[in-house]
Amino acid sequence: MVTEIALIDVLSGKEQAFTEAYREARKILLGTPGCLSARMVRGVETPTRFVGVVEWESRQHHLENFRGTDRYTRYGGLLGPFLAVPPVVEHFNDVE
Repeated sequence: MVTEIALIDVLSGKEQAFTEAYREARKILLGTPGCLSARMVRGVETPTRFVGVVEWESRQHHLENFRGTDRYTRYGGLLGPFLAVPPVVEHFNDVE
């Protein structure tokens, strides 16, 4: 399993609209083969900052089944209008 972390900065005043769009975008993630879970958290000190946390069976599942498909285009189309800057996205493995 691999965890994808996305640091997302949203335009000020667009936080609620982003949250509503994410509810639809999340359905796209969860319908992707290899996606185990998806959630979004919002910053307390910086309410325009969100962190997306998605668990994938593997990094390859994320890249091939999501990034390399129209799912990614639809997901980006829902969330993109609210972004202040491009998200920072990285993959992480559990420490044992």
